[in-house]
Amino acid sequence: MTDTTKTTGGNIFGKLNYLIIDDFENFRLSMRQMLRSCGAEKIELVAHAAPAIQHCAYNHVDVVLCDYNLGEGKNGQHILEELRHKKLLKRSSLFLMVTAETSKEMVMGAREYQPDAYLTKPINRAMLEKRLAGLLHQRNALLPINRAIDRENYPDAISLCLETLPRQPRFKTWLMKTLADLYYQVGDYSHALKIYDEVLAQRDLSWARLGRGRVLLASGQNDDAVRSLKELIGKHPDYMEAYDLLAEGLESLGRPTQAQQVLEKAAEHSPNALLRHRQLARLASANQDISTAAIAWRQTVNLGTHSIHDNPDHYLSLGQSLSDLSEGDLSEEGAEHADEALKILSRMEKRFKDNESLVVRSKIVQSRVHAGQDRIQEAERTLDSIASELQDEDAIDGETGIDYAKTLFRLGREDQAKQLLGHLAQRFDDQPELLQKIENLLDEPVGFRQKLQARAFNRDGIKAFESGDLDAAVAEFSSALKIVPAHTSLNLNLVQVLMKKYSEGSPDPDLLVTCRNCLDQLAGLPEQHRQYRRYIALGNKLKGMMP
Repeated sequence: MTDTTKTTGGNIFGKLNYLIIDDFENFRLSMRQMLRSCGAEKIELVAHAAPAIQHCAYNHVDVVLCDYNLGEGKNGQHILEELRHKKLLKRSSLFLMVTAETSKEMVMGAREYQPDAYLTKPINRAMLEKRLAGLLHQRNALLPINRAIDRENYPDAISLCLETLPRQPRFKTWLMKTLADLYYQVGDYSHALKIYDEVLAQRDLSWARLGRGRVLLASGQNDDAVRSLKELIGKHPDYMEAYDLLAEGLESLGRPTQAQQVLEKAAEHSPNALLRHRQLARLASANQDISTAAIAWRQTVNLGTHSIHDNPDHYLSLGQSLSDLSEGDLSEEGAEHADEALKILSRMEKRFKDNESLVVRSKIVQSRVHAGQDRIQEAERTLDSIASELQDEDAIDGETGIDYAKTLFRLGREDQAKQLLGHLAQRFDDQPELLQKIENLLDEPVGFRQKLQARAFNRDGIKAFESGDLDAAVAEFSSALKIVPAHTSLNLNLVQVLMKKYSEGSPDPDLLVTCRNCLDQLAGLPEQHRQYRRYIALGNKLKGMMP
């Protein structure tokens, strides 16, 4: 036993609780023997993820030595991910990833959840003792701080950091980083920023630049944050947290397409990060980039197979994206998308079979998939199979109701769809995000390709109107309305242009008749719709203009 393993209270390895996770018994026994020769006593051995997580749930563990590859099922990254998510490891606990694999994909994925160290096989006693002793010395020196953080007593943790800094200069980097994080946690951005600037003035450290970007974002200095994070990624392209923060900053600046591109690049660098794929999928969906959304949702679903973050919403979102891609596309590619959607939804039903409401959502989307492939009878039959669950509109939650209305539109039941959406708007008038989805569907109850076409016509119409070319504006808005005849803003835009033409020297009564027809299209517009007041105002103005 070396001097590095001794403390004033005896052996640094003793009295700690160890957990060794490896699917090969010989390796588990070998690791136990090495730890015992270093002075460790309380050592638990398990072969797979389930007993490892269960052990951590009921026992305090100081040191986890976990192999990355554990055969079928969860791997070491999944275990670390779940332990962090469930908060089954104290901040003072050490997690060491043990692996014979050194691929970039593995390292990048595991690093997302911040193991305390990597040990590369083969491992000998001297290597283990030296590496672990260093970590344990730091653990013991900083134990009071970590305990205060575990109790979420951040003011005490800040005080302890400040007291420890002059006494433990060898741990200055850890203390400065932790102190800045704590100031950020309590909302003291000025002190956090001061620490990051102090560190960066001495040395350009990635964690300090990242922390500075986070503080700038939190304090509303988005342009400065984005600029700083771009510099960080330029110097350290493998620093994955910077990509996530940069995407957040770009979104806050109203640049969602650029934010999506940043996350796409990040997903290439680190392809095993489920949460990033999920964020990319959501962002791509919002950007109407359904192809990218489908790819990202597919990755999210695949990575979720053994992950604590597995969620039926991922399967449902993938099914919805594939439904959008296959709708009206009767080519071989469209058929493949439709088949994949049906398979993923069926897989979801089996995987989460105890969730009855999920089956209803699944059947609604399946019906829409069939309708999009002109299999109307199959679509109707699928929807009929859950008719009893959809009878009581007051019992349907908002998201299910929107999905149901979308399918009704696809089946040509427009009146029923509009009635349902109107009812949903009344029920959920205090939920802005849900109301926005209801409005969007009322305005554009068509596939995403048609939506993009209509939006392009609308943009060109607005530009023409603003430049004073009223005839061009009428042509563009009219083209858009051929695609989405009930679109609220488009109808009102056309009414506004035609009224202007009429009042500026084109007293053609047909213009007012067209205005009347456009407003009639919106007769059932819910009062909760954002354009309702405009609709009423233009209607009243039209009455005053009628001969």
